[in-house]
Parts: sequence; C-alpha cells; structure tokens
Amino acid sequence: MLLKDRVAIITGGAKGMGRGMALKFAEEGCSVAIADIAIKEAEEAVAEIKKKGGNGLAIKCDVTSGQQVGDTVEKVVNKYGKIDILVNNAGAIAAHVPIEDLTEESWDRVLALNLKSDFLFCKYVVPHMKKRKYGKIINLSSIGAVQPPAHEIHYNTAKAGVLGFTWDLATALAPLNICVNAILPGPVRTSFYDHKIGSFTEEQKDTHFAALGKKVPMQRVGTPEDLAGAALFLASELSAYITGQSLYVAGGLPLLPPMPPPPPPTS
Repeated sequence: MLLKDRVAIITGGAKGMGRGMALKFAEEGCSVAIADIAIKEAEEAVAEIKKKGGNGLAIKCDVTSGQQVGDTVEKVVNKYGKIDILVNNAGAIAAHVPIEDLTEESWDRVLALNLKSDFLFCKYVVPHMKKRKYGKIINLSSIGAVQPPAHEIHYNTAKAGVLGFTWDLATALAPLNICVNAILPGPVRTSFYDHKIGSFTEEQKDTHFAALGKKVPMQRVGTPEDLAGAALFLASELSAYITGQSLYVAGGLPLLPPMPPPPPPTS
C-alpha cells in the first residue's frame, strides 16, 4: 500500500474530485479526515471508506473560517496523533459575469473559498509537519489559472494565486522534507458544473460533457478517478523528490485539441 499508516486531511472531500481522492487514499492504507461544510455527504463518504475496511473521519468545517479550520486540525491530531498529507481541494465557482457587474461580495467569497482556505489549512497544519520534518501538501489549482476557458475572473484569479502560494511555500518548506505541489485539473465531470447545468436531465448532461470533451486533446472530460491517481502519486513516496511543481491533469490541455485531417487531394 502506497499510503500505509499515513494520515490525510482532504478539504471538500465529501463529493466530486475530493471524494475520489478520499476513497483512493483510504484504499492505499491512509486514514482520511474529510473536512467539508456538506457534513451529510462527508459522513456518507466516510461510511463508504469504513465499509471497505478503511479508516475515516468526517468533520463539518467552513474552510474560510480560521476558527473552524484550527478546530478541525486539532480534532485530527487528537484522533490520529499526526498529519502527513494535506489536500487543499475545497473550492467552487460562481456564475460568471462581466467585471463591471461583479460585486465585491462575490469577489471576496470566491477568493476566500478557493485561496484563503489553502492559507488557513497550511497555517494550522504546517507546524505539525515541521515537528516531524515530513509532509505532503497538494493544492488544487485549475487550468483556468493559465488558460481561462471563460471570463470567470474571480475564480481564475484565485486559482492563479494558488500557484504562487504553492511555489512560495514549497521553497520555504523544502529544507524540512515537506513537499508542496499543485494539481491543475481540466474539465472533470462532477457537481462542480451544477451552477450551469444543475437543472439538466442526465441525457442533457451527457451531451454537455461530450461537447466539452471535444475541446480537450484526449477528446473526453476527466473523472474523479483521474484526479485521484495524480493526487496519490504526489501524496506517496513515489514523489519524494518532487516539490514546487504544477501538474496538469487535463487530458492534454493547455495543448490545442487535435487538428482536423487535411482534405483529400483533388484529382
């Protein structure tokens, strides 16, 4: 098992990519604490982990609250005695609007959820990692940080900030054997898109994601399992000498989709 006897916190692990990572980590021997505001779904994910023989803990946490983040970290340390892995996965997008119509409240909310939350969890987790001179921190950025697919300036700005945050922290913690890396997902079929297609039928969703996949070089959207595999690599000793890196898990993006074949020669 790649994560035998390790302890991880995964923020936003109740569903989508975070849930996929939680299940994968648990399969590899890791005790997984899911920190999520959606406590019902978090408890369901932990129940699934335990049903398969794993060890998990669900904690209701507003990841933008320093008090709740600090309490969450304390609960994990009290239960397991350490934190080896931190996955800053929590995040969400708001309906995109032109910048002149974007409210200050919406800007602050999206930046807090997608960037401030990473800062808060690292603030409280890093001291525990420093004591043991070991740690793996994985921050979820987005392809939108480097190639915005739409004018979602608050979200794309936050995810670009995650990259700067990752590079700075990786430099500071490298001498202490704490690796800090970022994952940049491309389009992944999860409830992340519900703000746009939540009211669609399943057939309409199939059509939407099929069309979205055509914009990807590999001609499909990603799955939570795709992200879980990459996160497992960065959380394990397979990546012991890797820090400060940005890993695209995006089906080939930001490469362009395949070019159409040339027309047949004319006679």
